[in-house]
Amino acid sequence: MNENEDTGGESFYSGALTRIPHFMIALALVLSSAAWLRFGWRIAVGFACGCAIAYLNFHWLERVVSTLADRATQSAYKQSSSGIVFRFLLRYFLMAAAAYAIFSVSPASVFGLFAGLFLPVGGIACEAAYEVYMALARGF
Repeated sequence: MNENEDTGGESFYSGALTRIPHFMIALALVLSSAAWLRFGWRIAVGFACGCAIAYLNFHWLERVVSTLADRATQSAYKQSSSGIVFRFLLRYFLMAAAAYAIFSVSPASVFGLFAGLFLPVGGIACEAAYEVYMALARGF
């Protein structure tokens, strides 16, 4: 393998963090519509809320990991530790508040909310399938 192929592979795999959110949005739209048709609007709304929280959580987690990596390499400006911890805890507070609000309106919607929180798993699975497809299409 020459060096140009290695660089192409690196650029392909480095694009995964930009492709996964796109897969997540597409899955959220398709699966929310399917949940509406199959289970009704209450569970579909709960699912959509879970998807929104999961997407936001994924975005914030990506930022926290990037900040921690920059701090470890000391290549970026220093952000306060309390700000990192606050955003980390805010994610869980947001999930709990949404679960409480949805549960108080419609207990059945909580099942949709919890299912929507698994959206990143679907996005990562789509990315893995895409990478396998591309590897097979390129002939390894």
